[in-house]
Amino acid sequence: MDTEKKISLLADSARFDLSCSCGAPETGRVRDPLEPLYKWIYPASLPQGGVMPVLKILMTNQCVNSCKYCFICTDKEQARASFEPEELSRLFMSMVKKRLVKGIFLSSASGLNVTRTMDKIIATAEILRFRHRFRGYVHLKILPGADAGHIEKALHLADRVSVNLEAPNAKRLENIARGKNYNELLSKIKQIGNLIRSRPGRARSQTTQFVVGAARESDKELLLTTTQLYKDYNLYRVYFSAFQPFQGTPLENLQPVPLIREHRLYQADFLLRKYGFRLDDIFFNNTGDLSLDKDPKTVWVEHHPEMFPLEVNKADLGQLIRIPGIGPLSARKLLDLRVRSKFRRIGELRSCGIRIEQARNYLLVSGQYSPHAEQMKFDFSPAAASSGGIQ
Repeated sequence: MDTEKKISLLADSARFDLSCSCGAPETGRVRDPLEPLYKWIYPASLPQGGVMPVLKILMTNQCVNSCKYCFICTDKEQARASFEPEELSRLFMSMVKKRLVKGIFLSSASGLNVTRTMDKIIATAEILRFRHRFRGYVHLKILPGADAGHIEKALHLADRVSVNLEAPNAKRLENIARGKNYNELLSKIKQIGNLIRSRPGRARSQTTQFVVGAARESDKELLLTTTQLYKDYNLYRVYFSAFQPFQGTPLENLQPVPLIREHRLYQADFLLRKYGFRLDDIFFNNTGDLSLDKDPKTVWVEHHPEMFPLEVNKADLGQLIRIPGIGPLSARKLLDLRVRSKFRRIGELRSCGIRIEQARNYLLVSGQYSPHAEQMKFDFSPAAASSGGIQ
């Protein structure tokens, strides 16, 4: 298979691995001999803000596993391809020289032999770092079955690594991927976390991914495991991928998971990571799922009417960031500005980046209440209250 076909096939396959901070592929570029790659250049979000163009691609789409949710599972007939380290590194560096990308997210299926596939992933990174002196961003996938030596090398070569759990616990993973061992995957995450903390290396963080809905798990299960991963293993991010059925796979008749469910999980995850929320601040319905109609912060507010409205000239950071429309950055800016002068009108809060239409129902400004034309309409009946928080 020629290189152009490999690019198209293996870059297309990589889009289902979400374990990096990437948005939609870039489009609309001028035609070029490498054009098949352009749609798989992703804008990766940087911790300090801004984005960086990253190539997402697989080492191979050959696989010995038969994960029921995966469109490249071994039971499904399709074109197979693999890169050799020299070939992929040369291709990537040609893109770097054209200033198309500044980083690479190198994932892979298991290949016909996991050890051999991990050897190729490591070899590709070594060629980039040592021969081409590439100092940009490298994210490497740690495959199930990778040994300790692979992990050690990956941490010295990559800026970030990831091990995909796919499901929130061993029982759920067994339902969709019997060839994978949940405890073994979790052990690798623990090992990586310990190595990042204790040894000098290039890698500073790790991530993981869940396939949402494939194993019929609840949002509560997903967020319980997510919280434990952040607490016990110091993960940088957990990514959620809404399950979509593929023809020819064992789960082809399962209904697709609505993207709003994935979105709500990310919102709850953000509250846990950035807003100081605890898991028992997140409300679930009687099936253990998040509301699809309202974001989890608004649901929390509606269960705590005794706390609102808050006076913006007196509220502290922890109180302010509980209000819909106010995030950590806008709350800190509000605190900085009110040291110099009190806020007197609701419109003045726009200078802080606050979304006034969302926040105004919950605020007093110099004692004045200026709610939206439609007042808060909360249902605090016993039936609504029993719809479920974590006890």
